[in-house]
Amino acid sequence: MPRDEAVDRDCESCPLGEFLERREFLREAVVRALLAVGAMSVLSGRASALPVAFVRGVGGRADKAYPVPAADGVMIDKDESVIIARVDNRAYAFSLACPHQNTAIRWEAANHRFQCPKHKSRYTPDGKFIEGRATRGLDRFAMRRDGEQLQVNLDALYREDKNAVEWSTAFVDVVAREK
Repeated sequence: MPRDEAVDRDCESCPLGEFLERREFLREAVVRALLAVGAMSVLSGRASALPVAFVRGVGGRADKAYPVPAADGVMIDKDESVIIARVDNRAYAFSLACPHQNTAIRWEAANHRFQCPKHKSRYTPDGKFIEGRATRGLDRFAMRRDGEQLQVNLDALYREDKNAVEWSTAFVDVVAREK
């Protein structure tokens, strides 16, 4: 039996249904690829418009130093996946990952809260869970103040459901110090 007849016979018994012609297959593949590229450019444009500051911590892995924020707001260290938030004269260091499925959370300045873009879990500025698919607050890093620096211990991450006492005390008062 010639090779072409064997291929045709195999295609007739293919469980995928009708055999697509090569041109039709290539056209579909190109259209889907262009749609995927277009969707990525829209999403990346939205992400770059977030009203946050990006910082880089100084120091070794265990302790990273960040400046004490001068006012309420959010700073993100993407290299270490850390969020530094100042809220009502307290500073917090959070993991950038949503506790539900580790998606990078975003700060929504207009709504004064954090939100996971994947399943819409929402958190207060101090990391407490509001609503969504997550079941706990944002994970907090241990931290301390050293002069005008916040020392964040990236090896000590507290979960609200497993380390409740440590989680509830993982913040630093940042009220201006008397000289």
